[in-house]
Parts: sequence; structure tokens; C-alpha cells
Amino acid sequence: MSTAMISARETEVLTLLGEHLSNAEIAARLFISVRTVESHVSSLLRKLHLPDRRALSRQAAASARQQSPAAVLPSPLTTFVGRARERSELAEAVRKHRQVTAAGPGGVGKTRLALAVAADLADDFPDGVWFVDLVPVTDPGRVGAAVAAAVGAGDQPGRDIDDAVLAALAEHRALLVLDNCEQVRDGVAPFLERLLTACPRLYVLATSRARLMVPFERVFPVPPLSRDGGDESDAVALFMDRAAAVGWPPGPTVSEGVVAICERLDGMALAIELAAARWSTLGLDGLTAGLSDQLRTLTGGARADDRHRSVRAVLDWSHDLLGPQDRALLRRVSVFVTPFTADAAAEVAAFTPLDASAVSDGLGRLAEQNLLSVTPSGTGTRYQARETIRQYGTERLTDAGERTVVRSRHAQWCLAAAEALSGSGDADWRARFDAVADDVRAALAWAADRPERREDACRLARLLAELAFTRNLLGEAQQRYEQAARLAGDAAGASALRDAAAVAGCRRIGDDMYRLHRAAAEAARRAGEDVRAGCDLAAAATVAYRFSTSFTRIPSVDEVRALVVRARELVGEAPDGLAAVALAEAAVTTDAFGALQADADNTVSETIEHAERAVGLAARTGDAVAQSAALDALSGARGWTGDAFAVAAAARRRTEVLALLPPTPAGAHELTDALAMAAATALGTGDLPQARRWGGQLAGHPLLAEAGHHATSWSLVADAFAGRADDVLTRGVRFRDAWEHSGRPRSLSLGAAAASVAMVHGLRGDHGARAAWLGVVDRADTAVQHRHGYGAVFDTMVLLHHGDMDAALERVAPEPEKVWKWVCWIWLHWYVALRAETAVLAGHPDARTRIDAARAVVTGNPLATAQVDRAEALLEGDLPRRLATAEAFDAAGCPYQAARTLLLAGGEHAAAGGTALAALGLGPR
Repeated sequence: MSTAMISARETEVLTLLGEHLSNAEIAARLFISVRTVESHVSSLLRKLHLPDRRALSRQAAASARQQSPAAVLPSPLTTFVGRARERSELAEAVRKHRQVTAAGPGGVGKTRLALAVAADLADDFPDGVWFVDLVPVTDPGRVGAAVAAAVGAGDQPGRDIDDAVLAALAEHRALLVLDNCEQVRDGVAPFLERLLTACPRLYVLATSRARLMVPFERVFPVPPLSRDGGDESDAVALFMDRAAAVGWPPGPTVSEGVVAICERLDGMALAIELAAARWSTLGLDGLTAGLSDQLRTLTGGARADDRHRSVRAVLDWSHDLLGPQDRALLRRVSVFVTPFTADAAAEVAAFTPLDASAVSDGLGRLAEQNLLSVTPSGTGTRYQARETIRQYGTERLTDAGERTVVRSRHAQWCLAAAEALSGSGDADWRARFDAVADDVRAALAWAADRPERREDACRLARLLAELAFTRNLLGEAQQRYEQAARLAGDAAGASALRDAAAVAGCRRIGDDMYRLHRAAAEAARRAGEDVRAGCDLAAAATVAYRFSTSFTRIPSVDEVRALVVRARELVGEAPDGLAAVALAEAAVTTDAFGALQADADNTVSETIEHAERAVGLAARTGDAVAQSAALDALSGARGWTGDAFAVAAAARRRTEVLALLPPTPAGAHELTDALAMAAATALGTGDLPQARRWGGQLAGHPLLAEAGHHATSWSLVADAFAGRADDVLTRGVRFRDAWEHSGRPRSLSLGAAAASVAMVHGLRGDHGARAAWLGVVDRADTAVQHRHGYGAVFDTMVLLHHGDMDAALERVAPEPEKVWKWVCWIWLHWYVALRAETAVLAGHPDARTRIDAARAVVTGNPLATAQVDRAEALLEGDLPRRLATAEAFDAAGCPYQAARTLLLAGGEHAAAGGTALAALGLGPR
């Protein structure tokens, strides 16, 4: 545009036309008449050869933009990684609201996000986008000057710099990015209020560690980088990008380690960049170890902005902005590991110069500065410092000489919190424990290393052990009981070791049970408690054989007998000691399922005598756990005689004795064992409904919540015998997953459960699935049990179901008396009943003999009796009697055998039997 022929006044009019003012507005601005403005507009149209006023305004605006300062954003030296959601949401917020504050802690990535969004929005602001870095500004009154420098508004006579900025931006549709507002918040807030009022088309995006606290502000919290996607998260993507930039891109083999590093760094962008920069020199191991001291490890080289040279520098910047009381509060609350309430903070931090009200107010200010995160909860607002801030606060605590006093107050708070939880039956107990558990652990770790805090540490360890056990954290419960024993005196230590041994039993770690009972005996002897020491030695001897399947190395017979001898010497005539020794003498001659030890000199009658004596002595002590253990020994001894009903009765008595016992570790261990034995013995005597009830109670016990394989094993067997196919197959998948997750342990119940699932697959004709489950059986139990025990029973049922009589006859060919004493007695009734029926169906000449022999064994067992009755009815061709057994099977809770009876009845009954099998999920496939 040539300006040679345009007067000064016309230039002023033209400029205002470019701002889209009306003639009246131009007249008012220039203090001239509207007619004079109209004259100048006509003259401009003629001189510039433009057709109308609209074209004149467009050309004037274009000329103004060309002459205004270039709107240039800083050019980042590294790529912007991730944050697609935040980038989109922040951009939308800026479009809708004239002042948005991107708030977040130092190092989270506010500036990079703001720059990316500003670049995205450049086309929405035709008059420009300006970036103003407020880091160099220390005087709140100089905020306007910093903005003026950025937008090119110079000083004007008679007008201060703030007014010059307002005048320069008055009609601009532009975006102003104010970075790092936190240290001059008191200057930014009033300046923005004036600016946005005077410049109605101006938008502001601010970044700050604390919100500006003005009514027109829209706060956008900038979160840490996303870690939800594991090795595909934004945090990991940033780490990979920055590590590759230094020439050492992490390979796929370390991806899990990188994910863990990003987790420990809380997704903080600066910390991740600094860690990635050290990847080439420290590697995964070095970085992982170094993160225990992030303030030392996470440093970089010289930077234009020293605040970003290290995590420590970032935190120093935030710390220096705080007042003295808030600095004191920040360092004191750094002892909290988990989110804490204002009341908890007051308990720990409220001493000179802080009182409770100062703590409450200060927490709000620290949260505003993004030095604490805030989380609403049902129990009140909770605050938390990220790990880097906690480490920084701990350093400051030491520097202030307050570490011991604050740690001591924190330990006392943890003691009170743990004691409040102990014995509490509140519905929210689990959540309350989880909320304080890590703090209790941290307080214990600190106190345990200080002799003057030994008493507190011991109490904390004991409480944490009890709470962890109730929370079903069995590994930690055992660890804490052992820790309490080390911190306590000998007498109290022996008690803690006994509890640790009981927890080891709950975990099915026999070696630890044995070790801990012996350690308890040594502690009791040092304390002068000989009777208790003798009881502990007897307990060690008992578990060596009573729970032998849970050992990796069973102690030798000589070693165990020596323990019994020493125990007998120590207990003298003390009733509880005599009961413990009697139980040990019974246990070392028989295991829990009635298999007599091969090298025992005792006869069966002597074994029963030992067990009965143990039961009598235990009853006199009034100790429910001791009574249950003695009854278990008696049931094992009775099992050796073949008296299945006596075994089942003893197992049932155990559950009655333990019914009202408090949930101590010893009681819980005994009860779960009793429930398992009760379910197993009910199966052995043909009481499927009762076996399912006991199995259900076992599966529902909190102690077995994480051990679905042990919890559901006997109920799976009971349901498989009943023919509940769909339920067995569904729960079988969970059983196998739990078994594999726990390291594929071996036991009778696990093998039987896996074999029962295999049987159901076999009944359905899915022989591939059956073979896969039989592979599980091979790894879950001994070959003897599988071959001659439940394996023979389940295999024969499958063979009979598919009409393979010859193979079934071969599977049960061994004489019962030559088989059952090799294996658990539970399968004896099932074996002899199946053997009799198989002989009939296969036309074996000894069918009658087998029927008579079986009846002599199974009398009193409703299921086995019904099966023998059916076999005899088949042999004699007695259809009415055969049909009557279907009702007997139904009454005994075995719909599968009831349906099979109808099939065997033939004729019109076979169709009903097929329908019944289909309803069970066992019909033709």
C-alpha cells in the first residue's frame, strides 16, 4: 500500500477501520465528527482503488498484521511425546474459556504441553500467539513489563507499561501464554483481571504449580504421564524416545524394567527424561538401584534453565516459594508413605512452630502448590506427596534436625492406628487396614533399627502380624511374627514363634513349621519355661508326620523320636505337656489319612491306644486346637482298621470342637484342615450332601481366598460324583489356574480334584480334554494314588459310562484288600461297589462273590449300598428293585447314578435316563 498520498488523519481512520470499528466509534476515538469520518472513508476508497468499506477494512487489517511483532513460540529441541488426550482437552478448554491455568507439580510437563497446544491453536488466533516466560520475573509488579516485551508494546509518554499492553492488545484476537506463574502469582492475578477486561478478544493460557485463585480462572490439572498401558504407555514412550536420543535404545527384553522405572517415577516427565539420559551409563540395574535416591540419580548436564537440570533443582524452586511454616509442614508430612488425613498430619506435624489449625491450613496451600495431591474419600480428604517430594522432604527433615522427633511421632500414630484396627469387626476394616499398612511397615522398619525404640518396634511387629493374618497376607504375617520374636524377650519371643509356625502351617510350608516349633522350644528353655519347651518339641515331632506332604525334606524317624523323648523329659506331669507328647506319639505312627508308617514298631491297636490317650488328655486341657489335633490322630488310626464311619465321626467332631474358636493362626490352620478332612471322610462314607457342605465351608474360608485349588478340591470331587458337569468344568478352570499360579504343589486332594475334572470330560466323551487333565493329575499327586486309589474309581466310571466292560473289569481287577492299604481309605467303598457292578455287567463268574464281599464293607454307606443293590438287581433281572435304586441315588444326592440306573433299566426308562443325563451336561455330544 502506498502511503504517499494518504494524510496522517486518513492513516488513523484506516487503522481503526482495520479494527472493524463503526464510523461513530472512529469519530469518538479521534474526537472528530461522524461526517468527517465519512469524508475520510470516501477519500480512502478513491485513493486505494477499493470497491467498498468491507474491502477497505480487510486491507487495513492485513496491513496491521504485517506490521505487528511476529508471534513466534519457542522451538523445543526435542519431540513432544504422548499426551494425546490432555492435548485435545486443554485445547478445547482454551477455545471455550478466556483464561485457563494448566496447573501441576514441577517437572510434570506443563510448559511442553502448553507450547504444543498453543501451536495447535495458532490458526484460531489470527492476531497472534505470544509466549511469556515469567521465570526471570521476581517482582510481581513487573509482570506487565514482561508481557509488554513479548508483544512489542513499548513505553509511551503519560502511560504506564501495563496500560501500554492493554492498549496494544485491546482489539486483538490473540492467545497469550504465560509460563511459570507460581512465583509471581500476586502480580499475575490482578494484571490478568485488567487485561481480560480491557481486551475482550484476548485469551490467556497460563502454566503454574499453583492455581491463580481468581474467579474467572478455569483450572486444567496436568496429570503425570499415563502409565496405564504398560509398555505402550506415554511414560514408557517418552523414556524410550529420550534413551534412543542418547544412542542406547532399550531393547524388548527390558521393557518390564522400564515400565517399573516409570511407575517409580510417578509418570513425572522431567524425572523420566533425566532417567533416560542416564540409561546409557547406568543401565536397567543401575537405574533401578539408583531410584532409591532419586535426588542424587536424576541429574543432567547444564541447562539454559537451571530449574530443569535436576529433580532437586525443580523441588528447590518450589520449596523456596513457600513460607517458613509451609516448609516445616512439607518436611514433616514426608514421613507418611500413603495418603493421610489432616488429623493424621496434625498428630505427627503439630508442634512448634505449627499447631493443628496451621497444619490444616498449610495442607491446603501445599496442595495448591501441587506439592501434595488431594483425594476425596469416604473417610475424608486425604493428602499424599509423590515419592520424589517425600525423599526431598526427608532430606529437609534431617537438615532441620527434626527427623527423630517426627519419626517418633509417626511411629506413635502408627501404633495407635494399628491398635484401633486390632479386633475391629467394621465392614470397612479391610480398606482401613490398606490405608495405613504401608505407614505401619515404614514405622516398624525405622523403629526396629533403634535400641531405644525396641519395645515400640516389637509391639508394631506383633500388631502388624495379627493384622496381616486377618487381611490374609500370610507370608507377611509369618515374617512379622518372626520379626516380633527377634525383638522380644525369650518368653514373648517363643509365643510369637508359635504363631509364626501356625501361619506356616496355613501356608502349607511344613519345613518352616518344624523349624519354628523347634525355635520356640529353644526360646522357652532360655526363659525357663520347660513345660512350654516340651510342648513345642512335641509339636515339631507331630507336624513332621501329621503334615508330611507339605515338607520338602521330612525329618528322619530317629530325629523325630529324639524330639519326643526330650519332650517327655521336659513336660513332667503337666497335663498340657502330657497331651502334647501323647499326640506326638500317635502322629509319628500314622499320617493324617490313616497310612501306618512302614518302620513303626507299633501295632494297629497300639496306634489307636496312643491316639485315644491323646484325645482324653487333650480334652482335659480345654484346648480346642489340641483336641482337634488328637481327634485327627484318632481318625487316622481308625482309618487303618478300615472303620470308615469311625473316621468320619472323628472328623465331624473336630469341626464341632473348633466351631467357636477365635480366628487365631493356630485355630484357622486347624479348622481348615478339619473341614478338608470332614469333606473327604463324608465322601468316603457316601454322604455327598454333607461333603458338599463341608467343601463349601472350606472354599468360603477367608484363609483360602488366595488358594482356590486347596479350597475347592473336595467340593469338585463331590460335584463330579454327583454328575454336575457344567459346574465342575467351570470351577475346574479356576482350580487349575490357582494350582499353576501357586507353583503346582502336590497332595492327595489336588490329585483327586484334577482326576474328578478329567472324569467329567471323559463322561462327556471329550477324551482330548480328559487326557490333558490326567496330565495335571500326574503332576499333582503320587502315581500310586492315581493308579490304585481315586484313579481306579474315576477311570472305571468313565469306562462303564461308555460301555467298555472289559476295560472296566481290568481296571478294578486287583483284590480290594491288596489295594486299599496302599492308598487313602476314602476310595475303598467306591472301589468295591464299582468292582461288584463291573463284574455283573461284564458277566464275570465271580459277580455274586464280589457283591457279597462289597455289601459286607459298604453297609451304612447310602451311595455304595445303592450301587451294590443295583448290581444285584441287574444280576437277578429284578427290574422293580433296579428302579428302586434310582430313588435311593436321588435321596443320596447323586443324580448321575440315578440317571444311569434308568439307562440300565432299558426300555421306556432309557429315554428318561438320557434326558436326565443331558440335563446334567452329560448327554450325547
